[in-house]
Amino acid sequence: MKNSIWFFGLLLLVSCNNKKSDYQEVKTTEDSVSMVQFEPSEAKELMEKHCYLCHSPSAAEQEGRIAPPMVAIKGRYITMQSYTKAEFIKAVTDFVAEPTADKALMNGAVKRFGVMPKQAFPEGSVAKIAEFMYDYQIEEPDWFAEHWKGNHGEFNWKQSGKQFQEEAKEKTYADIGLEYALGTKKVLGKNLMGTIQKEGTEAALKFCNVSAMPLTDSMSVHYNAEIKRVSDKNRNPNNKASAEELGYIEQFKKDLSAQKEIQPIVVEETEKVHFYYPIETNTMCLQCHGKPENIKPEVLKKLKTLYPNDLATGYAENEVRGIWSITFDKK
Repeated sequence: MKNSIWFFGLLLLVSCNNKKSDYQEVKTTEDSVSMVQFEPSEAKELMEKHCYLCHSPSAAEQEGRIAPPMVAIKGRYITMQSYTKAEFIKAVTDFVAEPTADKALMNGAVKRFGVMPKQAFPEGSVAKIAEFMYDYQIEEPDWFAEHWKGNHGEFNWKQSGKQFQEEAKEKTYADIGLEYALGTKKVLGKNLMGTIQKEGTEAALKFCNVSAMPLTDSMSVHYNAEIKRVSDKNRNPNNKASAEELGYIEQFKKDLSAQKEIQPIVVEETEKVHFYYPIETNTMCLQCHGKPENIKPEVLKKLKTLYPNDLATGYAENEVRGIWSITFDKK
């Protein structure tokens, strides 16, 4: 189960005993690695979209945390190991391209969280995130400075990088829809992960069967919107996609296959906005949504009991399993 806990992450943070050379021999210089061209605000958005669900800066230190915060990665590689900008970008991009335990800088997070699953990222996005992390200060949890002092007291903590001054901008309908989708995903994910960690996959199936729809409905009330998760291969009959939604699912599948940066689809009407965004699979999902021969027999048995007409198996990692379909009033 440990190897399935990180379902959106960027890099392993682990314990303190290994040296830089234990990870890999980094012989690059800043001149030997091409720095990517990026807008800092774009890179920050990429980090928040692709990394913060697991590497959340707001999660508690122990309860509910499923991966280290992003700032801890900076601390380990830059503050403690003195990686140059080129070395840091290379270390991050190499690891994310092929994450394995033997590439990990240390072992603590591997033991606690497991190795992050290999995931598909839009071309160039990981390098942009890494360069932003190196150049700018990023959000850190309230507890992090004390945690650092207790675990790495020999290294005084002061986050490297300059402060990022974000220009105020008016939210687009795509921004609003994405906020609703990711906010709901965070609530569902936190509860699902907590159930898996404490009670196992079978209990998580019961959670999804009983609690997923009510939690989604509660977020609809919270955001004053209609929030749905729908699929072309639905498990719950209430999550069956409409003909229009099926078309959007196919478009997202094509974009993901081409490794394009996924952009929300927004359809405006006179008074309403319809927002669509993909739900992608990862290692954790495959415990219940993978190929039947790879799902544990007791989990398959539970699936057949709870969902006699289940269609939502047969997936591999990094596939579109469905979409967020969200409707809200025009502002």
